[in-house]
Order: sequence, then structure tokens, then C-alpha cells
Amino acid sequence: MTTSTPGRTRGPVGLHILPSSMTVLAICAGLTSIKYALDGQPHVAMALIAAAAILDGLDGRVARILDAQSRMGAEIDSLADAVDFGVAPAVVIYVSLLSTQPAGWIVVLLYAVCVVLRLARFNALLDDATLPAYTREFFVGMPAPAGAITLMGLLAAKLQFGDGWWTSQWFTCAWVVGTSMLLVSRIPMRKMHAVSVPPHLAAVLLAVLALVAAAAFLFPYVLVLVLIVTYLCTIPFSVRSQRWVAAHPEAWEHAPRERRAARRAIRRAQPRPGPRLGIRRPSGQSMARLRLRKPGR
Repeated sequence: MTTSTPGRTRGPVGLHILPSSMTVLAICAGLTSIKYALDGQPHVAMALIAAAAILDGLDGRVARILDAQSRMGAEIDSLADAVDFGVAPAVVIYVSLLSTQPAGWIVVLLYAVCVVLRLARFNALLDDATLPAYTREFFVGMPAPAGAITLMGLLAAKLQFGDGWWTSQWFTCAWVVGTSMLLVSRIPMRKMHAVSVPPHLAAVLLAVLALVAAAAFLFPYVLVLVLIVTYLCTIPFSVRSQRWVAAHPEAWEHAPRERRAARRAIRRAQPRPGPRLGIRRPSGQSMARLRLRKPGR
């Protein structure tokens, strides 16, 4: 049943199926990526999985805008994530890189199972009303779309640079297993909608988005690798932010911008360490004179 807000004007009935239609299109894109991988066209398979990730990011927002959120839509979205970011990437990677390796099928099975477990935990946490409000700003473990893109980094490296150590059996298996462990880990990772951009950096963000759009057409595989590295580098900052918020209950209801201001104020208020007491270390010039001085002088 579609939920609606009292007093809010409902849109045309036909628009209410738009979010579910986008989810179904994402499922079709994920399954079709398997077909192109079997046909020996991995670049098309990658593009279809990327399209499924984009549709997955839009369908929920469109549902909220149209006031078309429903229990059925939520269930379809969860099943679509299991197909698009669990089954499809696993099969594409196996067909493209691991079909001749004895351990290939084992590691892709592990990845697919970890995606399903991660989605099940996500759905369970959504129904847990006892969690503090700030936990809604963080994923527990790597989200499934990010896991699929990270897995596709192996294929992007092969298509961009050819065969090398990055396509070897051991590195490929280790990469798949590492991605699987990030999916089911307890590492907090900030959600995109919880990231706020200061107003004075809006122009810079638009310029960066323009560069990303251009790179998507000119250097798509390099862009995928850059996005993966950038995302992995943000994990320590997400962990630090989540730990700070958890240790300051008074900031749980504050906006991210207010939290950053409070953290800066706390750092400025902390006393700076004074000069260290003890033996002064000789300077570089003094050490050079000591080395040049002969024994007995």
C-alpha cells in the first residue's frame, strides 16, 4: 500500500509506478550484463552494471518526491540489489577473469552470498527503532552498489591496461575476498545524502562534476579506478566521524555542518602541548661537525 502524507496532494496515478519501473529496468540491466559477458563484451557488461547502479540511486529519491513509497517497492528494490550488485557482477567477473581458475567460482560465490547477507542486515536495521538518529547517516559495511563497482575495478584495469599482476589469479581472488569482507564488515561508511557541501564550495563541486562527466566519455575505465580509490580513502574519515558522533550524544540531533563546527571548536579549545623537556637533539650541522671530528681531539 502506498503511504502518503496527510494534506499532501497526490500526483497522477500513472507516476506512482515510475520508481518500481526504474527498479525493474535496473534488474533488466543487471541480467543483460551477464548476457554480454557471456558474449565476450565485458565493456558493455560494465556499462550495464553502472546503469543499474544509477537507477538504484534514483528510484528511491523519485519515490520520495512522488510520495510513492510502498512496502512492495521496498521489497522489489532489495531483490533488485541482490541481482544487480550480487549475482550479475559475480558472474561477469567469473566469465571475464576467473573461468579458468579452480578457486574462481568459490570466491564469486562468497561475494554473492556476502551481498545478500549485507542487504538482509540493512533491511533489519531499517526496522530497528532503538538505534540513535545519527546511525541513519552511516551504512554498516560497504553498500552493495559500491561493492559491485569495486569488484568491477578488476575488469576496468584489464580493459585499460591489459593483462598484468592485477589480472593474476591470486590478486583477483584476494580482491574479490577483500570486497566481500568489506560488505559484511561493521565499518561505518557515510551515506551520500548525509554529506553536506559548504556554500562557498558549490562552484568547485560543479566544476568537479563537469570533469567527471567528461572523463566518463573519454577515460571511463580510469574514472572507475579513480572513484574506487577515492571511495576507499574516505573510509577512515567516516570511521572517525562516526566515533566522534557516538561519543557526543548532545550532537546526535545536529546537522553535519553544526557537528563540524563543534569539532573545530573543541580542537581549538584543547591546550597545545608545551615544549618537551629533556636532552636537546643536536642539529644537522652539529652532527656533521661531530662526525668530522677525529677521535682524541
